Amino acid sequence: MDEKDLKTSPKQRFFIILIAVLMLGSIVASYALIIANGGKTGSSTSTSEESAVDEEKIAELEAAYNKKEEEFTKATKDDYNEFVEYRSRVKAYNETTANTSGLQTEDIKKGSGDKLGEGDYDYFAYYIGWCADGSVFDSSFDNSENPTGFSRALDASLGMIEGWNAGVVGMRIGGIREITIPGELAYGDSTEICGGHDKPLKFLVMTKAKEDPLLSLSSELDTAYMRLQYAYYGLDYDSIEEE
Repeated sequence: MDEKDLKTSPKQRFFIILIAVLMLGSIVASYALIIANGGKTGSSTSTSEESAVDEEKIAELEAAYNKKEEEFTKATKDDYNEFVEYRSRVKAYNETTANTSGLQTEDIKKGSGDKLGEGDYDYFAYYIGWCADGSVFDSSFDNSENPTGFSRALDASLGMIEGWNAGVVGMRIGGIREITIPGELAYGDSTEICGGHDKPLKFLVMTKAKEDPLLSLSSELDTAYMRLQYAYYGLDYDSIEEE
């Protein structure tokens, strides 16, 4: 999951998800470190040997993250095989109609778990989000164009747009629902997405219980990701977390 500028990253423009939140934390921590060093971004006494050690550490953390991602993809293969069958529903739609018809939902599959009520955000979700022209701006897939598995699950408790929160009400855990969100319940004028402001969005959402093994897998993957991101800034994630 690439971390880019808000204006150029569809993921950051749409979701306040775990990776975005934690990445922000790493940036703040990095900035604080620079301030603590009197505005210096590095040490004049750094040696090539020290740089080599950093590179080795990053390579080690990259390998650890890739391994966790592979474990996650393998463990969620059954969910992926079920969800990917509905990828054909991602099609262009009428932007004006989507914006004027209000929030629309359609249950594709009824789940068998607990029903989500208003204010229930403690769940995971696999998802595909797309624009009126049919282009996918974000998904749980490892590759939105040619997916082979899931790369992660979305933790809804970290904060979703108004239309998403309202759109999942009444879903049962394990269910799959298509949600059409008018621009005013998505990002309105606040954020540019799908080529402009006040753009409607569509989602295909599969809800999952926030329990093991998915809970542990997601936590381990996120931790591996943050160790790697902190290392890119010359920081030790575990040491900072202990403070």
